[in-house]
Amino acid sequence: MKLVEPLKLGGPRNVPRCSLSFSVPAQNLVPATSCPEADFEKLLRDVCLSKFRGEMAGIERKFWCNWDYTYKTYGELTNCTFFIAEKLYCTWPNLQVNDFFLAIHRHYFRECPVTGRALKDPPSNVLCPFIIGPILVTLLGTALVVYKSQRNEGIV
Repeated sequence: MKLVEPLKLGGPRNVPRCSLSFSVPAQNLVPATSCPEADFEKLLRDVCLSKFRGEMAGIERKFWCNWDYTYKTYGELTNCTFFIAEKLYCTWPNLQVNDFFLAIHRHYFRECPVTGRALKDPPSNVLCPFIIGPILVTLLGTALVVYKSQRNEGIV
């Protein structure tokens, strides 16, 4: 089966021509395997979730929202779902993975702030220069404009 003909030179200006042959049946382009959803969901629960539960049990509940304590465990959970999907020839992410992570978040991370950490104002020694600086520049600019406008310099 030949998909691309060899490059031919021809024509009045020696312009290269190339053509494609689409003689491949469409059913050959679709993968022969599909994701076994029941097996995929069972492996997610049995392998990934059981390991994640064990590791989260080792972390005190008050630290579940602290990324420093959970990022490694969460990353391993993500990798686990990816490798199982890869081994079963499933797409990743997919609907099952999405539902799986939503259930994880509902159980383990429902009380965490949306941003992952509580928002607070910066300390005063950082905040004050950002407030006072523009005010002083504005006052200085205004004073300079008033000073220059009161000096009547003749136009020659």
